[in-house]
Amino acid sequence: MKNYKSARESYVKISELMLPSHSNFSGKIHGGYILSLMDQIAFACASRHSKNYCVTASVDKVDFLKPIEVGELVTMKASVNYVGRSSMVVGVRVEAEQIQTGKKKHCNSSYFTMVAKDENGKSVEVPGLILENETAVRRFIRSSIRQEDTKVRRERFRASEFKIEEYVDLLEGRRVQVTF
Repeated sequence: MKNYKSARESYVKISELMLPSHSNFSGKIHGGYILSLMDQIAFACASRHSKNYCVTASVDKVDFLKPIEVGELVTMKASVNYVGRSSMVVGVRVEAEQIQTGKKKHCNSSYFTMVAKDENGKSVEVPGLILENETAVRRFIRSSIRQEDTKVRRERFRASEFKIEEYVDLLEGRRVQVTF
């Protein structure tokens, strides 16, 4: 596969009014509901880019920056930030708007690693990514470095490789007791 696509070709934007049925016990919109919407838009974006069914492989760092209220209009924007052979990193931005005032707030940004699959469930190659501006280059490189850091961290803390004597001093001043 030699084709390439720009992020704008697979860009997806959705808006949904937040209802009382979406709220948690505190009266705010439940984080799990927002995550479900984020996963859906990441799926749509990745599937649009790859023209294949996609599955979520991982979600990198979910920080709920501001609460979302019942009655606010939530808008989510998704674009492909990075492509590997069969994987894509989809950036998702969540904003909430008070409809009466038009005031908007950034509530969340997260990165979903999606993998394209064929009808037999095997990973398939995805189109390359055309980087059309400096923002696209920055997002691609940031995602690439994030993936490399994840691999290093995974290797560093693999049980067979972990050497406690190299890290035990990091426990000093922490609220832990080591009992062995």
